[in-house]
Amino acid sequence: MIYVAMENTGRYNYNLNETLNEFSFLVYVINPTHLKKSLGLARGKNDQIDAERIAYFIKKNHMDLPQWKPDTLSVKQLKVLQSERRYRVKIKTGLLNQRRDYKLMKSMGLDKELLKLNKSMVENINKQIKAIEQKIDLIIEQDKALQNQSKRLRSIPGVGKVLTWMMISKTQSFTTIETPRKMACYAGVVPFEYQSGTSLRYKPKVSVFADKELKQVLHLAAMRVIQMENEMSAYYHKKVTEGKNKMSVLNAIRNKIIHRIFAVIKNETFYKKDFVLS
Repeated sequence: MIYVAMENTGRYNYNLNETLNEFSFLVYVINPTHLKKSLGLARGKNDQIDAERIAYFIKKNHMDLPQWKPDTLSVKQLKVLQSERRYRVKIKTGLLNQRRDYKLMKSMGLDKELLKLNKSMVENINKQIKAIEQKIDLIIEQDKALQNQSKRLRSIPGVGKVLTWMMISKTQSFTTIETPRKMACYAGVVPFEYQSGTSLRYKPKVSVFADKELKQVLHLAAMRVIQMENEMSAYYHKKVTEGKNKMSVLNAIRNKIIHRIFAVIKNETFYKKDFVLS
């Protein structure tokens, strides 16, 4: 049996992935952070050394790692379009932040001209973002399984279109990450204990190794849900009234949202008021 292993480099893997899909190799796509942390005190780096390290890593750990599975065409398209959308949102944010500096250029007589150009660029980017979002909606609408999952997720308070798209693509339509606990760990919302012996103790805290983009979108969902009338909002206000740290409670809300997402997928149902996890 032939083993093929590579680091996850996003779109740089596309051509190789398409080729490997035609063979019966055992393929592993490794998280670069996982590989780096496994090396210990490593020195030196080039392509040949990296290849040797990947080969050694997969030989030692392949029994504990999930095999790579090719995405469906719909999921591939979702990932690419979300990447394009994310890039444009980042540019738009930079352009909007630039407007604060234009006031300083008033004495130069450049403020109005630059603001006009800025607004034109933002307007054009908004059109592109809207076109990308419409394409994403069309892809989901044309794929019955994705359409079903999307409707179930959108029934959960606080879960909007962006979080729905991300959950579907990050889990490859809920086939690679199949439990809420794994997703909560992946998103960085699970607090871990830090203790050494009896003298060194810290409060449990979330890990820095997380998908920060997903964590940010979950945070926005949590902020939105606590402004509604539902059991998660009631939970938040109760804990804050009891003196709990607001960010800790919000983190618990993010975790609850993840568990509800996986519950509606597992149970093939829609969210209902007074929802109880199975």
